[in-house]
Amino acid sequence: MQESELRHGRLAMLAVVGWPISELVAPDWMLQDGRAPSVLNGVNPLSFIAIALALGGFGLFEYMTCFRASAQTPFGKKHAEDMAAVWKYGVAGDYNWDPMNWYTSIGDDPVARKGLREVEIAHGRQAMLGITAFAAWEALTGHPIVENSMFFHPNALLPLLVASYVGFNLFYEIKNTDQYVLQIEMTEEGKMKAESIQKFMEQNEETNQKIAETAEKAFEVVKEYAEKAKKQIEEANA
Repeated sequence: MQESELRHGRLAMLAVVGWPISELVAPDWMLQDGRAPSVLNGVNPLSFIAIALALGGFGLFEYMTCFRASAQTPFGKKHAEDMAAVWKYGVAGDYNWDPMNWYTSIGDDPVARKGLREVEIAHGRQAMLGITAFAAWEALTGHPIVENSMFFHPNALLPLLVASYVGFNLFYEIKNTDQYVLQIEMTEEGKMKAESIQKFMEQNEETNQKIAETAEKAFEVVKEYAEKAKKQIEEANA
């Protein structure tokens, strides 16, 4: 069951990225009224063949590896160290494949590896919920998920929201107490950062003033050229 959940989670993580990308870049004849081909949206013959081949390949892979023994692989031995009574087939999801050496990226110890396994399963579960929501939304509304969405089209709002969120968390945290809900407080680390920024601004006040003066002069020059260009265009049209 752990193997099954991990595989579904990994496929869902691929699907939750591939689904909107296909709707953004695929030609219209491969889509179903702008929606990704699926069981609920329908498929054309070419999409059906591609999906059948992909599912067949995944099925063959699962059949050939479902009872593999990984207890003696390098990762299996690490897992045996991590868990005193390891399952005889090894840890779920272990294919002994980590070309970027990410499995020990946050620490080569049982706690760090356990943390990364939990991160993967958490992302996989979120992706399974996400791809289900994609399919349900398109089946109910008949519209692609990328339509009128700030997440899938260039805009200034999304980067601004992300920057605001990151900036807020650099200085503040939200707490719930017996008396207050969603109470915003500045963290000790945030106070130190704010003091450092203030000191930096005070130390560089003269430099900032020069930069402001230079920017003001540059603006005046640009404004002057813009007025001249506008005047020339008006004369040419006259």
